[in-house]
Parts: sequence; C-alpha cells; structure tokens
Amino acid sequence: MEPVRSEMSVLPNGKGHDLGEEMSLLNIQFYLGILGLAYAMANTGILLFLFLLTAVAGLSCYSIHLLLKSSGVVGIRSYEQLGFRAFGMTGKMAAGIAITLQNIGAMSSYLYIIKSEFPLVLQAFLKADTNSGEWYLNGNYLVVLVSLSVILPLALMKQLGYLGYASGFSLSCMVFFLSVIYKKFQILCPFEEFSANSTLKNASEHTKTALSVPQTAYTIPILAFAFVCHPEVLPIYTELRNPTQRKMQHVSNLSILIMFTMYFLAALFGYLTFYTNVEAELLHTYSRIDPYDTLILCVRLAVLTAVTLTVPIVLFPVRRAIQEMMFPNKTFNWIRHIAIAVVLLTFINMLVIFAPNILGIFGIIGATSAPCLIFIFPAVFYIRIVPKDKEPTRSTPKIFAACFAGLGVLFMIMSLGFIIIDWTTGSSSALGGH
Repeated sequence: MEPVRSEMSVLPNGKGHDLGEEMSLLNIQFYLGILGLAYAMANTGILLFLFLLTAVAGLSCYSIHLLLKSSGVVGIRSYEQLGFRAFGMTGKMAAGIAITLQNIGAMSSYLYIIKSEFPLVLQAFLKADTNSGEWYLNGNYLVVLVSLSVILPLALMKQLGYLGYASGFSLSCMVFFLSVIYKKFQILCPFEEFSANSTLKNASEHTKTALSVPQTAYTIPILAFAFVCHPEVLPIYTELRNPTQRKMQHVSNLSILIMFTMYFLAALFGYLTFYTNVEAELLHTYSRIDPYDTLILCVRLAVLTAVTLTVPIVLFPVRRAIQEMMFPNKTFNWIRHIAIAVVLLTFINMLVIFAPNILGIFGIIGATSAPCLIFIFPAVFYIRIVPKDKEPTRSTPKIFAACFAGLGVLFMIMSLGFIIIDWTTGSSSALGGH
C-alpha cells in the first residue's frame, strides 16, 4: 500500500535520504535530559539510574517497532493519522494533543537553557557584574532576541529537510558536550569553589533550567521525556531511500543507542566529579570551580548552539499536529504556516519569561504525554489496526502490546502520584526556579 504523505514533508522534494541524515534528524529529538541527568544519578545511585535508563531506552525501541508494524499494515506514515485509523477523530485528537504538549514542553526547556546560560556566557566573556543592570545580561531579553533573529526564520521553512545540516551540526555540538568528562581528572574532591565567583554563583542560584531533576520523583518522567522521538519516526520512515521497516527500526535503534551512551557518560562523569555537590544543571556546577574556564565556556556555547538549532525542528511536529487537528485535508498555505509558528513561539516565550518555575509543567508533561506517546498509543494502535486474521486478539504479540499499554498507564499514575506528593511536601519549590 502506498504511504500517505502529510502536508508537511519532513525532507525536501520527496527524495530518498541516507541513514546518516535521517539519524541526525531523529537524534535531534533526544537532547532534553543531558544537562540534568547527573543530578538524577545523584538522587537514584548509579545502578538504579543505569537500570532505569536502559529500561526506558529498550521500551522506546519496542514501541517504535509497534508503530512501524501498524504503519506497515495500513500504509500510513503519520502518528495522528494512525490514531484516526484506530479510533477515529478521538484517536487523532488524542495523538495531536499529546504531541503538542510534549514538544511545547521540550521547546520551553530549550528556551530556558538559552535564558539561563546565555547571560552567564556573556557575563564570563565580558567579565561583567551581574548586578550591572545591562539589558544584554537579562535572560528575558536574550531569549526573545534569539527567538526573533534565529529560531523564527528557521521555523518558517516549509520543509524540515533544509535543516538537515543544522541538525547534524547541532548533534556535533552535543557530542562536544561530552568533553566535560575530561574535567573529572582535573577537579579534586572535595572541590574548592572559585573565590571570585560571587556574581556568577548568585546568578546560578536562580537560573536552574527546565532540565532540573530536583527530586527522585522526577527521574522517570525526565528519562521518558528525553527518549520521545516517536512523532518523527513515521515521517522520517517515508523519506528513507528504499524504505523498509527493518531499515527504519535500525535507524531508530542506533539513534537511541547513541543518545543512551551520551546520557550515561554525561551523567556518570558529572556525578563522579561532584558527587552530592552536583547541581540540577550540570554546567552551573562547573562554574563554581572556575567560571572563566575555556573548555566550559566552549561547551556552554556548543549547548546554546545545539538547543537554538533544535527548537525549529521540534516545532515542526507541533505545527503538523495543529494543522492535522484544525485544518485537515487542507493544501499548504503560507499565511497559516507563518501564523502557527508565530503564535507557538510567542506562547512559549511568554511561558519561559513569566512562569515562576517550569519544573511543574515539565514534570506533568513528562508524566502524561511521554507515556502516551511511548507506551499507550503505540500499543493500542497496534492492537486495533493489525487485523485479527493476521494476529488474533489473544496472540502473543497483542498480549505483549496490551501489557505494554498497561505498563504505560501504571507509569503515568505512579509518576503523577510521586510528583503530587513532592508538590505537597514543598520540596521542589524549595529548590527554586525562575
């Protein structure tokens, strides 16, 4: 059956693309947890963290298998359209809402990184006082400036494929982030804080980003949030040269393995460098040693570059989901295309600027939309779409899929319960926010 192509093609002109380009576009969805996972490891311990990381990565691979199997049966390469095929308009709306919430949370987190890191980088380069009151040291102004000058023009591109080079460069920047491993062998434990670091330390106290993992309750939602690439799997599947389910599964598995390795190394060496002194945002902890360290400044610039180039790519599936829900079966329209991008970026900037603490939003999204996209939807779509004459309801694959959906529901209930308990005890608010 010929695959159904969405209005927003992921790559240009419908041409086949190499695995490397597809992997860079898929990996771009994964950066979310890398700065905060060292603190998560400090809360859970190395062995439990490794178990949880491995479990979420493995379950993500299995859920992609379910999506690809369902897509192969009906020839649909859109998450929202799979939902429509399985449960009609209800399924389509549920998938669209989950994708929208997931990616708005991701973009908000990326913009929080810009808001918190960019002023500190400028401050270090200019050796300026954080209390000088200069506008270019104000994170609110800087995040709006970056959104207007860089993110919005890239987000207005019609096809995601033109961002292929940007995604590859962004991935290289995040690989460079792993160079902080080198600091493990330079910093003694217990470490001495930089004596002249009062201004940067004060800034660090109130600029924790959305990637914070302040309590163990947030560890599993953060891990689930960080491994969600599912909305982009099916569109990228369409664009592979000679696409097959096996080839797309290989791309997905390799992408998840790469990010699993990056996550674990960054978390492990960040934790082993500072142990219980590691902050919720890893780079802030390094600044307590020497805020003017050349390597750390370069890493900060690399992270800023990566997240800035990632936001337009993450915005694409949100815009596609909104168009699928509000304007189904409509041809491409530039006015609608631009309007959705402007409204989305405006809303996310307002969220980043005015929300006193994004941790609650991040935790709720990680505990609701992430399990839906990873566990529940792929499983129930598979059970509904795959014909009973091919796989009976009580067949082993469908039983596994049902158990997988149940695991997702259990994960959602437990995560939400832990987060609500954390809120009622007031421990997360004690850590502060923006």
